[in-house]
Amino acid sequence: MNQTAHRSGYVAIAGIPNAGKSTLLNALVKTRLAAVTPKPQTTRRRTLGILSADDYQMIFVDTPGVLRPRDAMEVAMERVIHQALDDADVVLYLVDATHPRPVPIVEEKSHKKTTVVALNKVDELKKREDLLPVIDRMKEKGSYKEFIPISALKGTNLDLLVKTLVDLLPEGPAFYPADHLTEQPEKFFVAELIREQIFLQYRQEIPYGAEVIIEEFHEHQGRKDVIKAMIIVESDSQKGILIGKGGREIKKLGIASRETVESFLERPVFLELRVKTMAKWRKDPKTLKRLGYS
Repeated sequence: MNQTAHRSGYVAIAGIPNAGKSTLLNALVKTRLAAVTPKPQTTRRRTLGILSADDYQMIFVDTPGVLRPRDAMEVAMERVIHQALDDADVVLYLVDATHPRPVPIVEEKSHKKTTVVALNKVDELKKREDLLPVIDRMKEKGSYKEFIPISALKGTNLDLLVKTLVDLLPEGPAFYPADHLTEQPEKFFVAELIREQIFLQYRQEIPYGAEVIIEEFHEHQGRKDVIKAMIIVESDSQKGILIGKGGREIKKLGIASRETVESFLERPVFLELRVKTMAKWRKDPKTLKRLGYS
């Protein structure tokens, strides 16, 4: 009896900020790996999620939203996008169906890379027919295997999307054990979850001027893990806003972050936050490299 050949490979998820890339990654792997907020540019680094079945293993790479770089940090983010697209076996081009905007980087790559378009947020459209002119315009600029209407938030057509992507992967063995969901360590996701709470709690420039470094991460059998995190900001005024009068804001941030981290790790933690000013860290390539933007 013939057995279905095993398929495996990398799928890069690319699109504009707030297209829903992180929401889609979380929905596909059925685990909250990527930070999700209503604000653009929440994702800054590559986040990897693994979806395994008996006959395939698909490794999704969530990338930062495509934008025009304004500083050294965003230049580094753009490099992440280019690298992910170059390394991918299949490109998943995620388009916000409610506000479709072209992404030239992905359009150009589509002529060389196998590319599938997922038209996201179709649950917000009045008529599905509204997608037809969007698809026609995209066909003029890029070369795409399929156009699939989905809702990452509602789960609409995700099974069809997975099947389509699997069929486009090359034959090959699994790269990771079947029970692995990612290759990144827990402290990577803890830092991302704290940064997610900064995006949710603070307004204006604070989230974009902040970065989180995990200074200590100690697991303790039978008692709480100890996690110490440093939040970097660009100015003393940002530091004051983040801490708040009498430490009120940093306390709220600590409580929300601890609850989110405990939910992710599925165990209790002691979380300590401190804040440090590091002027112009987003514009200094050497500092960015120390912070993991390489």
